[in-house]
Amino acid sequence: MNNLFNRKDIISYTVNTAFTNTLSITIQNGEVVVSAPWYVSNKQIQNAVSEKTNWIITKLKEYEERKNLGYDNITLLGKNYITHVNFKHKNTFEVNLNKNFIEIVLPFEYKNKELFSIMNTISNKLYYFVAEKELDSILENTRLMLGIAPENFEITPLNNCLGMVKNQNIYISPELFKYRKEIIKYIIAHEFCHLKFKNHSKNFYNMLRKYIPNYEILAKELNKIQY
Repeated sequence: MNNLFNRKDIISYTVNTAFTNTLSITIQNGEVVVSAPWYVSNKQIQNAVSEKTNWIITKLKEYEERKNLGYDNITLLGKNYITHVNFKHKNTFEVNLNKNFIEIVLPFEYKNKELFSIMNTISNKLYYFVAEKELDSILENTRLMLGIAPENFEITPLNNCLGMVKNQNIYISPELFKYRKEIIKYIIAHEFCHLKFKNHSKNFYNMLRKYIPNYEILAKELNKIQY
């Protein structure tokens, strides 16, 4: 661990010697990590950290704010979005999805309150929003591919599963939309196959394999993510 004393600020950082031609500084779990080629001197590294002092302090403060809120990021369609939380004098919360982060604006009155449940509500609303936006086209493509269709479908919270079939209706958990699209399409195809075969029989898997040849790989990937 190295330390940089810069006026009133003390920045501690770890140096990783990497096989790279560039020097980079990142914030990882609240720690400053410098990746540098093996030939870069300690003095050069210290100068680089000194030049980035303001940026480093800003990012460390952002990390601490997110940590204090009890929430760090939200995953949508397989991509992690860092949450930027701001407080304003307004009556309702606002969520803006940007390219690499999600801006969450909360009423100022919540600044000193326990926010985990609020953030959880916001993430659930985002899952519903993305599900409603993406699901119609995926369902239609699956219907055309398999040649069968449910009587109806519904986006609804499910216990311990991402999708299910009941009385020829398909129910999809909004949390499915945490995952990348290939996994979403696999889960929906899985449920479509249950419209024809109720159990995980040999015929069921033969049908699933016909339309999703790599379903076993996707299933293993999903199990690793969930557990």
